[in-house]
Amino acid sequence: MRQLINWDDIKMFLALVRSGSVRSAATQLDVSHSTVARRVEAMEQRLSVRLFERLPDGYSVTAAGEDMLNVAESVENDLSRLERRILGRDLELAGQIRLTMVDFLAKSPLISPLVEFGKKYPRIDLELNVTYSVMDLDKREADIALRFGSNPPEHLFGRRLLTVATAAYASTEYIELNDLETSKTSRWIGFGPPNPTPKWAKESAFPHIPVRGNIASILAQLEACKVGMGLGMLPCFLGDVEPSLQRLSPPEFTPNFELWLLTHGDLRSTARFRVFSEYLAKTIRDHRAAFEGH
Repeated sequence: MRQLINWDDIKMFLALVRSGSVRSAATQLDVSHSTVARRVEAMEQRLSVRLFERLPDGYSVTAAGEDMLNVAESVENDLSRLERRILGRDLELAGQIRLTMVDFLAKSPLISPLVEFGKKYPRIDLELNVTYSVMDLDKREADIALRFGSNPPEHLFGRRLLTVATAAYASTEYIELNDLETSKTSRWIGFGPPNPTPKWAKESAFPHIPVRGNIASILAQLEACKVGMGLGMLPCFLGDVEPSLQRLSPPEFTPNFELWLLTHGDLRSTARFRVFSEYLAKTIRDHRAAFEGH
């Protein structure tokens, strides 16, 4: 079925009725005056009715035009109401937020504030996805991500919060049983591709100590360090709070531990995402000392 009228036609019609001239209507709609004249004439031809009388001093609406005006204003009001309702829903602090982050951040000072956020905004349903996998924000696998790295995707809206410090740690018992000044009995707990002398170890406070093993999970590295497997290069916010561990070097800051808060640009204006992002960013910055190992 051929469509006789669309919303653009109605906007042209209403602008011309209210302004009385093609030029004024064109200015109001930010189009050329020839576009207004052509679209109105085409609409009249499709409807087989004359909506305006063309007079020397402007356009005057006909009786048929008066009938159409009543319906057009009703449609305009309905669409405005719908727009406000949808916008109002986005302005409500309610709905789901899916946050994704790596597992060891769950042992950071973040969890308690997230609980407090849930109490403050009980109509917001927070879903926490703790994973090393990169959730696709474009496909809405998550709404907001806390990610490490120096170059987040350009199409995502993000802010760099801080750089998480790392340092060398070992258990008190391990330090007592091993001579850290030599490499005879001591060892680093490895991670990443197998390499007895990786760059991070060579640039550490103990470059002479070899690397053994390969533990990808930072939480597993932490546990291995606690039970005396070797020295661990750990985030300071994890190592500093463990009573069985001692920090053995000053904090180090590397680009791969830059912490970013990311979301899709389309979600920035939605109230619950905006409020949660600001809350999360403030929480992390409030705990800057712990994250930066001070």
